[in-house]
Amino acid sequence: MAHSLTNQTRRQFVKTTAAAAAVGSASWSTNTPRKPNLVFLWTDEQRPDTMAAYDNQQIHAPNLNKLASESIVFKRAYCTQPVCTPSRSSILTGLWPHTNGCVANNIPLQEETLCLPELLNDPDYRTAYMGKWHLGDEIFSQHGFEDWVSIEDGYNKYYREDRDQNARSDYHYYLTDLGYEPDTSSGRFSRGFAARRPLEHCKPKFLEQKAREFIRNNRNDPFILHVNYLEPHMPFFGPLDEEHSLDEVTVPKNFSDPLEDNEPLRYRLMREHFSREGWHENPLKTEADWKDLIRKYWGLVTQVDQSVGGILGELEKQGLAEDTIVVYTSDHGDMMGSHRMLTKTVMYEESSRIPWLVRVPSKMGRVIEQPVSQIDMVPTLLDLMSRHEVGEELPGQSLKPLMQGDLVSEDHVFIEWNSSGKKNKVAEIFEDTTEEERDQALNASTRTVVSPDGWKLCLSTAGDKSQLFDLGKDPYETTNLFDSENHPDVIGALTKKIHDWQSKVEDQVEV
Repeated sequence: MAHSLTNQTRRQFVKTTAAAAAVGSASWSTNTPRKPNLVFLWTDEQRPDTMAAYDNQQIHAPNLNKLASESIVFKRAYCTQPVCTPSRSSILTGLWPHTNGCVANNIPLQEETLCLPELLNDPDYRTAYMGKWHLGDEIFSQHGFEDWVSIEDGYNKYYREDRDQNARSDYHYYLTDLGYEPDTSSGRFSRGFAARRPLEHCKPKFLEQKAREFIRNNRNDPFILHVNYLEPHMPFFGPLDEEHSLDEVTVPKNFSDPLEDNEPLRYRLMREHFSREGWHENPLKTEADWKDLIRKYWGLVTQVDQSVGGILGELEKQGLAEDTIVVYTSDHGDMMGSHRMLTKTVMYEESSRIPWLVRVPSKMGRVIEQPVSQIDMVPTLLDLMSRHEVGEELPGQSLKPLMQGDLVSEDHVFIEWNSSGKKNKVAEIFEDTTEEERDQALNASTRTVVSPDGWKLCLSTAGDKSQLFDLGKDPYETTNLFDSENHPDVIGALTKKIHDWQSKVEDQVEV
């Protein structure tokens, strides 16, 4: 059965799921007769190595570290596509970006495509979405979320025609009620303005307050609460810029990797861009420049950590901790100095991997080393919340067996990068390349597979380089083995894996 879903198929899935929820979820555990709550906490652009569970002992994140100690920690978790809108679409729908249509940023999620609350379809649940959405109609309640708390005003040009282009986010009115005046000619608050506010007026604290209020108001009903922080996403500064001393901060271990000419041209263009242009007030010329940016990034993680601590504390205060599944993750990572690159959109580990914690009531925490994908997020939560097996209606699989120490059917992870097809203006950075070659590289798509034994193959469409890494021996991806002629069997086997997966999920990109 193909895994792309027609509307009829998904409606049938909703009916099946609702029936399963009605008969099974009340027996979540002997200590929790009520249906389990879900608190889904996620960030934007957070690489895994920003907490102790992922080998960063320096960063100040006590609440995340405590949560990790109580959770299933997926040590090698990957997003479906390393950029905001496509990744978010998979996290919420359980569908690949090429299936749900959100293959690039700012493509609205179709109204008929179901998100987790709609898939669960249980009227007992109170539902809320708070924070960044980035899937169209940013500030308007939709997709099964009853309560909606918005923080972003920069996406109004992507609203559907029937939406009010002049409407403002909840955070906008929060700031105006505090006496602030918008800093832009459009009458909106910029992200930079918001990030420069005192800690108690910034977006994470605002979301914490709203989340705690929702928990208090719904403590007697099962609920689904999504809280999505903008941080540590750019503008890469905030009130905790100096939370970490420069002595605490180290550059990534692959910071000085030269990025040879057998690496994708698009990646080398990105690297050169940041080397020449820096990032706003950050010149990014020296190691000291990068360390200063990294410590600001760490400060944003600490800012989120404090907000998470408040939300989890509210669960404890209301006696709901043992009734609540807690998920913590991000939509993708950030290079943040790895290979001297910044931001995301590339297949390197720092961009495509994400933190993923799941705290399940009455279950002990453990670390899972097997690679997993966020395409499995929705099936896993449906399995945990409604106690039914997710079949072929979704392309992913429930990871509940893996969490219990058993095996799952798919042990390879797939990642996609879909070209936007737009014309890109690129400086003539490399003298030995033509404008046509640069345009082809910038518009190339990629399909990647990661094997359980640590091989990673990234196949590009015509116009850019492919990559092969042995992550077991080269975890920082400093040596591309694709053209070495030493691993034809590995390339052949993993290429077949990618093509079989493409056939299964009806992916038409030719790599």
